[in-house]
Amino acid sequence: MASTVTSKPSRPGYGQLLRTPGAWAFLLPGFAARLPFAMLIISIVLLVEHTTGSYGIAGAVSAATGVSMAVFAPLNGKYADRFGQRAVLIPGVLLHTASGLTLTVLALTDAPLWALFVAAVPTGASVPQAGPMVRARWGVKLQGSPLMTTATAFESVTDELTFVLGPLFATALCTSVDPAAGLLTEAGLTLVGGLLFAAQKATQPVPSREHAHARVDLSPQSSESGANAAHARVEPVSPLRIPGVRVLIVAFLGIGSVFGGMQVSLAAFTESIGQPGLNGVLYGVFAAGNMLAGVACGAIVWKAAPQKRLLVGYIALAITASGLWAAQSPALLAGIGLLVGMSIAPGLITGYTLVERLVPPTGRTEAFTLLTGAVALGQAAAVTVAGQLEDRAWDGAGFLVPLGGTALALLTLVTLRSRLAPPPASRTVARGVGHRPPVSVD
Repeated sequence: MASTVTSKPSRPGYGQLLRTPGAWAFLLPGFAARLPFAMLIISIVLLVEHTTGSYGIAGAVSAATGVSMAVFAPLNGKYADRFGQRAVLIPGVLLHTASGLTLTVLALTDAPLWALFVAAVPTGASVPQAGPMVRARWGVKLQGSPLMTTATAFESVTDELTFVLGPLFATALCTSVDPAAGLLTEAGLTLVGGLLFAAQKATQPVPSREHAHARVDLSPQSSESGANAAHARVEPVSPLRIPGVRVLIVAFLGIGSVFGGMQVSLAAFTESIGQPGLNGVLYGVFAAGNMLAGVACGAIVWKAAPQKRLLVGYIALAITASGLWAAQSPALLAGIGLLVGMSIAPGLITGYTLVERLVPPTGRTEAFTLLTGAVALGQAAAVTVAGQLEDRAWDGAGFLVPLGGTALALLTLVTLRSRLAPPPASRTVARGVGHRPPVSVD
């Protein structure tokens, strides 16, 4: 009888996930905090191209934003793990809003290029890492639960939903209202959404600093338990020291090259055919394919190992991205873009799933932000190179960037795929002092 009752939950799904107590308290504010980021790069590209007339300059300024985010995102994640998410979110949101407004004013007043770069750096550095922070909160809620894979898929779907809505919203604002409307709206939404998310204190992970303070009881009457706690204590290791995380970073750099190359190249393509309003639609189709594939990945009970799924998904991504440059019509470009989007989701979802297996809980926010930063860095490099290609070569030359980025990342994955295997259960990926004999605590 007991086996009959418990057999049904063996296929965890989205319905069961969303019934997790307290989940909605951070899901809705988290979505509000992460949506603006999907508007940021395209809003900068459209505004700066409008004021300078150059996709190369627009790509370079947006690349400065992306590089800055890639550099500072892991630091934001590290400090969020150590001091708490709220302590990082509030000052970051305020700085991002002020920097975004400053960048907008400088672009509209024809400020020198160096001033745009100066404003772009804090704009990227202060992007709220809402997605990794939401993933970390799921990790606390679902520690050891089979729903964790479903949560990873759900978060990737949520990311892609933002990348469906964000570029559409930003493009509509920039082309129909004012070239500055996209970036102004992004700054305002970041302020509101970020502060709402920061207000959800009950669901944030306990900072590792508090874990360290609470780990050992040094009172004389509990000397034995104090010795045991000291014996079991571990010091978190940086995720960058884990080989599998470094391989995932390269894979996510390739995914970022697709996002960046698509954003610039689609904008240039639609302008070249006299239909700039199609930009958001075509990018939305691409992101919708990603979102639909993410929904499917979360609904499937996978038997294959995640590292194998990552490799297969990346092969599909490299093959589909190789056809973008040859598309000569909006319909064909939309079809290929849909396939590219559908190929991205398996890689993103499986990469984040592997983080859950490779990285201990005290370092996961940092690990998630490393991957998010890798996407931003790949995106930044891609918009720079694609912008130069669109300015100096033929229309559509920027689509060569996703081809090259995914091919190089696939080569790395094939060569170093053994590094993605999770460590045996008896091992630990944290630096510990368990080799020391127990000592009495005075």
